[in-house]
Amino acid sequence: MVELRPGARFQSTVCATEVIVVKGTGSAELTCGGEPMVPAGSAERAGEPSADASDGTLLGKRYGDGDETVEVLCTKAGAGSLALAGVAMAVKVTKPLPASD
Repeated sequence: MVELRPGARFQSTVCATEVIVVKGTGSAELTCGGEPMVPAGSAERAGEPSADASDGTLLGKRYGDGDETVEVLCTKAGAGSLALAGVAMAVKVTKPLPASD
């Protein structure tokens, strides 16, 4: 379990993925590649992402949970996929801007 608050930075222990929390509060289990994420700069990489959690993360993309209570921004891409409390996080779709004709 990690404390999610805007501005908190986390890194994966099984790939190069790093994220920053954009929205969310409270404690939750944030994982990447099937393993818990840790505060940025606090651990070395050890191992590889599990086969069922290796879809990868994309640099500069925002990931959110289904309830839209937690949102993270990927600051460093990696091979592991993100999950919150065991549920995969999806890439947030950007909303188109209105035309300014």
